[in-house]
Amino acid sequence: MSAFTWPPDPSISGTPARPAAGEAIPAAVLAPLLVEGDPTHARLVLTRRRADLRRHAGEISLPGGRKDDADPDLTATALREAEEEIGLPRTDVTLLGALPTVSTFATGYVIHPFVGTIPAGLAWRLSPREVDAVLELPLAALRAGRTRKRMERRGISFETDVYLVDEHLIWGATARIIEHLLERLQSGGADGALTLR
Repeated sequence: MSAFTWPPDPSISGTPARPAAGEAIPAAVLAPLLVEGDPTHARLVLTRRRADLRRHAGEISLPGGRKDDADPDLTATALREAEEEIGLPRTDVTLLGALPTVSTFATGYVIHPFVGTIPAGLAWRLSPREVDAVLELPLAALRAGRTRKRMERRGISFETDVYLVDEHLIWGATARIIEHLLERLQSGGADGALTLR
């Protein structure tokens, strides 16, 4: 269950709703890059949360969540969560590496993003509890869609960097992770394969 962007529900996980002072909750996400043909035309796979959820309803994020005790490491967390949320088989992911960690300001998570390529033609199986849709957004559209937007959350108005692609608004920790991805992703070699620098 993805829970890195909102306080965990103690009835589900046994974890306190908020971390103790100074304590960070480790979490991981996967940035799956769908590659079909030319790697420079890759698409980033994201999820849209269900509109009827109590927290962060309808928001766009990367598949991921907090580390379970059974996960040997945070890479395993990212792969497990992607499999649970959108039915992405771990064996279909070719990991490219990790991006810098991102913290959530209000909820105390430290998110470890991992990047991997996946083949075209996968059939998504959405988690009925949390995922409303899978989005496959071209990297070029994300680059072109970076802007700033004034937003209001919990009565507080603020201006922040966002990515706007068609009607899809991406902000917060997910936008910061995408910024790192676009800065570090490159294609190289004879076949133009994607790598992280």
